[in-house]
Amino acid sequence: MKILGIDSSGLVATVALLDQDILVGEYTIHNKKTHSQTLLPMIDTMLQMADVAVEELDALAVSAGPGSFTGLRIGASTAKGLAQGLNIPIVAVPSLEGLAYNLQGVDSLVVPMMDARRKQAYYGIYRVKEDCPEVLVDQTAGPIEEVIEKVNQLGQPCIFLGDGCPVFRQTIEEEVEVPFQWAADSVRYQKAASVAALGKLYLAQGKGMAAGDFAPVYLRLSQAERERMEKKK
Repeated sequence: MKILGIDSSGLVATVALLDQDILVGEYTIHNKKTHSQTLLPMIDTMLQMADVAVEELDALAVSAGPGSFTGLRIGASTAKGLAQGLNIPIVAVPSLEGLAYNLQGVDSLVVPMMDARRKQAYYGIYRVKEDCPEVLVDQTAGPIEEVIEKVNQLGQPCIFLGDGCPVFRQTIEEEVEVPFQWAADSVRYQKAASVAALGKLYLAQGKGMAAGDFAPVYLRLSQAERERMEKKK
C-alpha cells in the first residue's frame, strides 16, 4: 500500500511517500514561499524521483489542523483534488498528533506547540511510546500559561517541539517546573513521514473517508472572521 502524506499546517511544507513500512521519500521546505507555490511541485518531484505514478497511490494522509488557515486550506484542496480524481480515501491526521509522532518511542511526554498568534498556542500533550499516540490533553488553542499549567499538573518529564518553541522559549524556561527538553532541530517541525505513518495506522482502524467528507479543523475563527465580528459590535 502506497500512502502519500501531506502537511501544510504550519511554516513547513512537507510531503512523503510511504510504501508498506518503507519511507520511500520525503520532501520538506521551510522558507518564505507560500504552500500554494510549493506543494504540488514537491509532490510531483518526489513521485518522479521515486519512480511512482500518482495513479499507484492507495490513500492520502493529510494534516487536518489546527494550524495556519491558509496552509490548511491549501493542503485540504490539494488532497481533495487528488483523492477525488484517483478515487482513493483521505485519512485526516490531527496536526498536533502528527507533530508529536516525530518523537514516537520516547519515554517523556511530548508537547507539540504551534504559534497561534496573539500570545496563544495550538497545543496538545501526548504519550507516544507505543504505536498510536495516547492523548493526555487533546489539541486545543490557549495562552502559553495554560500550556505550562497543564504540563506542571501532569508532573512528568516532557519534550517541547513545534514552531511555538522559539516564540515561548523564555516563558517556558522560567515557569515550567518539571524536567524538560527541546526537540532536536531535525524533528522540531512538521514531517510528512509522521503524517503518513499515522495515516497508515488510522486507515487500518477504518478512519479513511471520501474526499467530499474531508474538511480541515480550525479550532477558532480566522483573523479576518474575528475582525468582521468586531466591526459588527
